[in-house]
Amino acid sequence: MTTPKLSDALARADLVHDRATLAAAIARIGGEIDRELVGKPAVFVTVMQGALMFAGQLATSIAAPLTFDYVHATRYRGVTSGGELHWIKRPSIALAGATVLLVDDILDEGHTLNAIRDFCREQGAARVLLAVLCEKRHGRTVPNLRADFVGVQVPDRYVFGYGMDYYEQGRNLPAIYVVDA
Repeated sequence: MTTPKLSDALARADLVHDRATLAAAIARIGGEIDRELVGKPAVFVTVMQGALMFAGQLATSIAAPLTFDYVHATRYRGVTSGGELHWIKRPSIALAGATVLLVDDILDEGHTLNAIRDFCREQGAARVLLAVLCEKRHGRTVPNLRADFVGVQVPDRYVFGYGMDYYEQGRNLPAIYVVDA
């Protein structure tokens, strides 16, 4: 299969959130997290690879003491629809008794995020808070899964840019775009 070109996707995509909108949303989330943590420490766990850009900027807007780790689990593996969960790396910091701030790029159906949250709980996390840059508007989310902190809403279309990929391309775009898959 030939990888579709990012330039072709951008030519038919709609811009839904620009850089300034995302920066304001990230600053807002940082403040919300600080109010929730009230100065208490948390383990900041970035879900790779998509959340990398969001997590780096979010971390600098949080004043509470943070310890950093990451997890890499995916259902997509370079395609646009999910399959079975594949673990690449689990957090190496002990989570027992900790407040975990799980940071991801998007809450779509939530299967991957739900599995990672469950893993954190199984490791003994006292509390797991979910922060996502964007949340897709639809009714297909895993039951009982909701983000505690949401930056922006996105339509129920294929989302890319600002950490999210289009066939492993476009993560470095400074805005969020949607396209029909």
